[in-house]
Amino acid sequence: MQSLDKFGKIVGIAFHNESLLKEAMTHRSYLNEHPHWPWGQNERLEYLGDAVLELVVSRFLFEKFAEFPEGKLTSLRAALVNYRMLSKVASDISLDRFVLMSKGEAKDSVKAKEIIMANAMEALIGAVYLDQGYDIAGKFIEKFVMVHLDEVLHLGLDKDPKSLLQEVAQEKEKITPTYRVLKEEGPDHKRTFYVGVFFDERLIEKGVGSSKQEAETNAAENALQTLKEKLQWEIQQK
Repeated sequence: MQSLDKFGKIVGIAFHNESLLKEAMTHRSYLNEHPHWPWGQNERLEYLGDAVLELVVSRFLFEKFAEFPEGKLTSLRAALVNYRMLSKVASDISLDRFVLMSKGEAKDSVKAKEIIMANAMEALIGAVYLDQGYDIAGKFIEKFVMVHLDEVLHLGLDKDPKSLLQEVAQEKEKITPTYRVLKEEGPDHKRTFYVGVFFDERLIEKGVGSSKQEAETNAAENALQTLKEKLQWEIQQK
């Protein structure tokens, strides 16, 4: 583990109880290879941090958007606290340099590592809450999570990815995306689906998931990002 003092400087927090921070940085897989590690894994802190994160984000949105109905607030919150956004926040604060995990987990798929980083973010929030209290935890969340609110609004990230892709594809290219299963792997009780999203016969992106629906959603998310970066599409909230 790199110096936790360095991490504290990155996020602007000096922990009173550094054990909380060490626990937040410990993925359960690390204990399999280091059974004598004196600190526990981070799932309990993740559970707590998830609740704190949802409360802070909910209150922030409730106060900022008095005109928005419950459904709109819920979709905005979901876009701000999902694993992809939290993984992005984790990258922003270099969390990946400090989280402890097994060698196998470190070599896992991009999505698996994103989920680990997102969970570590929630654990970190739980640790900040226990060590510094609600107000500091709230300021931490506003500084590193809520800063992405404009991005969510501008790109329409609070929308269902498949619906948003269909909207922008029809607007930009007058075409409706289609999805095809490219392959399936694994036993019947634990299938993995690989899906492609196509514009006519042109493969735009691929997605993976434990169900066809999840894989299609992942493909749509990847397509939106690819089209935004490669074609400079302006993908806005409708």
